[in-house]
Amino acid sequence: MQPVISIEGLTKTYKSGLQALKPTDLAIRKGEIFALLGPNGAGKTTLISIVCGIVTPTSGTVIADGHDIQKDYRKARSMIGLVPQELTTDAFETVWATVTFSRGLFGRAPNAAYVEQILRDLSLWDKKDAKIMTLSGGMKRRVMIAKALSHEPDILFLDEPTAGVDVELRRDMWAMVRKLRERGVTIILTTHYIEEAEEMADRVGVILKGQLILVEDKTALMKKLGRKTLTLQLQEPLEVLPPELSDWTLELKAEGHELEYVFDSNAEKTGVPSLMRRLSDIGIGFKDLSTRQSSLEDIFVGLVHQSKTEAA
Repeated sequence: MQPVISIEGLTKTYKSGLQALKPTDLAIRKGEIFALLGPNGAGKTTLISIVCGIVTPTSGTVIADGHDIQKDYRKARSMIGLVPQELTTDAFETVWATVTFSRGLFGRAPNAAYVEQILRDLSLWDKKDAKIMTLSGGMKRRVMIAKALSHEPDILFLDEPTAGVDVELRRDMWAMVRKLRERGVTIILTTHYIEEAEEMADRVGVILKGQLILVEDKTALMKKLGRKTLTLQLQEPLEVLPPELSDWTLELKAEGHELEYVFDSNAEKTGVPSLMRRLSDIGIGFKDLSTRQSSLEDIFVGLVHQSKTEAA
């Protein structure tokens, strides 16, 4: 299947010499939710801004639904909706006016019913005649989302869309994302809330210091890199680990009341059965046990740590 967004050799170096984006290749599939993860300053917003035609790349190409973002800017941009991090709404306009105006900017014919549905989906209908300057920060964020959807884009970029917003907006936001995906809209999001990426995304990309270091299907990534943690609640606390347990990488937690063992769940030999036998042999009893699969956040933190170690 032809990707809806094709990025090849994309770079960005500013006049100051800062290389905000190193050579990047990326293909986004039509209808998927792609989560781009990375710490502040990693290059997420730079990459999105280039694809959306806001920032000019130093080199490379971006094709959006068959249209070159530089050579055929107007057509390519009409396919894209963007919810930026910053609130840049016109304070003295009403909600209705700013959303309908955004639709007209992209050459779309007036469609009051469509705009009304967006406002209702985002719980903005009762605010349609309110001036934006009177709205709360959360409501202004809803307006930005409505503006991005006003021209019915096939590709939607969400740059930290739920950062600093209330739980209700986050819930409404992700409900709308699911509806859009069902209609075939491709969604690319950056987020600091890794649990959102874990719940919503089909694929995950990790960017660090301007370099895209990993792109993987979420389920495959978690299967390949995911680990499990076995926690044993001991009958009697331990002050130190006995030397008889030196074959396993163990850690005492909860002031010696818990014994934690992290293992590769995909390995042929996890070490768990032999650990349990050794504990029995040396008379260490436990009253309960639990296992936890590593989360996307665990994996992300591990990748960041590995990248920093390799760079040192």
